[in-house]
Amino acid sequence: MKQLNRWLYAIAGVLILLFAGLIYAWSVLSGPIAAEYSGWSKGSMSLTFTLAMSFFCIGGLVAGLMAGKVKEKIIFLMSSILFLVGFFLVSNMKNLMQLYLGFGVLAGLGAGFSYNTVMGSVTKWFPDKKGLISGILLMGFGMGAFIIGKIYTAMNRTFGWRSEFSTLGIIVFAVILICGMIIRKPETEEISGYVTVTKGTAQKAGNDFTTKQVMADPSFWLFFVYAVLLSAAALALIAQASGIVTDTAQGLSAGNIATIVGLISVFNGVGRVIFGGLYDRLGQKMTMLLNCGLYFISVLVNLGGLKTGSLPLVILGFILFGLSYGGVPPTNSAFMMDFYGTKYYPVNFSIVNLNLLFASFGGTLAGVIYDRQGSYMTIFMIMMVAVVMAVVCTMLIKKNNAAAEEYEAQMG
Repeated sequence: MKQLNRWLYAIAGVLILLFAGLIYAWSVLSGPIAAEYSGWSKGSMSLTFTLAMSFFCIGGLVAGLMAGKVKEKIIFLMSSILFLVGFFLVSNMKNLMQLYLGFGVLAGLGAGFSYNTVMGSVTKWFPDKKGLISGILLMGFGMGAFIIGKIYTAMNRTFGWRSEFSTLGIIVFAVILICGMIIRKPETEEISGYVTVTKGTAQKAGNDFTTKQVMADPSFWLFFVYAVLLSAAALALIAQASGIVTDTAQGLSAGNIATIVGLISVFNGVGRVIFGGLYDRLGQKMTMLLNCGLYFISVLVNLGGLKTGSLPLVILGFILFGLSYGGVPPTNSAFMMDFYGTKYYPVNFSIVNLNLLFASFGGTLAGVIYDRQGSYMTIFMIMMVAVVMAVVCTMLIKKNNAAAEEYEAQMG
């Protein structure tokens, strides 16, 4: 019965993250809005997503700070209301500020609240499968943009974007509210039979690092840089993916281009489960090195596709890049639990997720380079350097139990 219960929490968590992941569908959701407000520049529209990602990180941090002080059900209720109000505001907007507030601030905060609370609650039911459960949950977050984005595009021709936004607001509100009433953290005795040791990275019982101790550990910052480098490389590709396909195979329809680019999201979701499971089996260092190796191969395949004008190679490169990028989020989650324990995980996890704020500039940098050079080659060369630097960071990471032992001694 216990086994069934914890997977019920996992299913509820996946459903919440599937809909909270809507913020990643901005490129699809924004199309009809841009068509109606054709006078708004691409830069001003892009700022909406930048705000959404920024407030997503802030929301995750706030939810982490509330963990243990406020019940999960209350945080999920707050998240559902933020989405509802935000999407209704967008559906009735008449200017950019309303768009920024509705989608950028409110929906961004709502997504951060749900994301951190799901990860901070459901993962605690799986001490024996830290990587796998992280991958499964984060697959929902990554796939939400692709699945719901496709539905949104198909329905837009019939209902119009304003009606769709208000409907989405109601659906997201209901899903997060209902599933949020199911999720709870486990009691110690409920998970005592599940505890196992992850290969090569044994976490001592009670070895929980405070956020202050985490931020004083050099290995945390090495991992943080690793996550920034690999995420920035992936976001740089995502930002230029449509252009790469167009340059390689001119004359493709917009629908075909969108499908090819969408493969990155699909395999991003698949990669999250694969690398989450690999973390449990192979441990931190080997999983991170395999991820770096796959990134490097992805870059080489894409370069080959560009040089030869081979669309099949570009498609293969996108699939490999999706799998590679999918390896980063579950590793973030598993690494923070494995190295620093679960007691302060909600806040510690929100801190490591701030890497997205820095990584988001990868897409901007790629755009600037292409505007100046008219070529994608330099972008991929920089990606290769980033991957090599990520390998160096991985090799330097070492587990530090001393800080937690000192803390335990001070506490008596």
